[in-house]
Amino acid sequence: MNLHDWRLPSKNLVRIVSVVGMPDLQMFPSNPDYIQIHTRRYEVRAFHMAEDRLMLRGVVVDEKPVGLYIEKDPDPLWMHHMILDLEIHFPSLVIQKATATFREHPHLDCVNIVDHYKKLEGMSITRGFNAKVRELFAGPRACTHTTALLQAMAPVAVQSMWSMRVASARSRGVSIEQVGEGPQTASPVNTCHMWEESGELATAVREGRDIEIPLSISKRLRSLGMSDDVWRE
Repeated sequence: MNLHDWRLPSKNLVRIVSVVGMPDLQMFPSNPDYIQIHTRRYEVRAFHMAEDRLMLRGVVVDEKPVGLYIEKDPDPLWMHHMILDLEIHFPSLVIQKATATFREHPHLDCVNIVDHYKKLEGMSITRGFNAKVRELFAGPRACTHTTALLQAMAPVAVQSMWSMRVASARSRGVSIEQVGEGPQTASPVNTCHMWEESGELATAVREGRDIEIPLSISKRLRSLGMSDDVWRE
């Protein structure tokens, strides 16, 4: 089974965040010259369900390499494979529906905890979310692997705020220039050293000045033979 074989139930959802299928990009450098003993994968995808609804799908997989545990086994062995689906209101970022699915797990009773994650429903996924997650799901109160996945999912919702508006514009045939800023429930200010409230980026936004184009977008434009002006238009 491939990590990416888990498919969405509806063709109407628009995927707006994914690391799958990007050309010539490698997440990892070549392995060092040692025996590999474990791989953990997290992947989180965001989907535009409707103009007022965002879906996050997170997957965590723990994989043992070929032949490590069972000498003649020709395939990698998945010890954990947990999926967490969150349907989130936009732009409030309040979780409306939470569904946990355990596809691979080491003990029969591991699945007894899946309904516990419904306690996410009604929670905001913005600041303070991880503290609430630790309160409700840390340690023996839930599954450590699913809870770690959950903490990786929250930033994706914030990263998808602008993409939600762009996807809505695309679905309506509206140009991106007409998207506008829209309501904000999650600000990047003080989320990292680049967005420190007295720093250049936050100050530029407060003063209504343009900020630099994201480097990944600038590099992609150049690779397509386009200038940064395309982004600014």
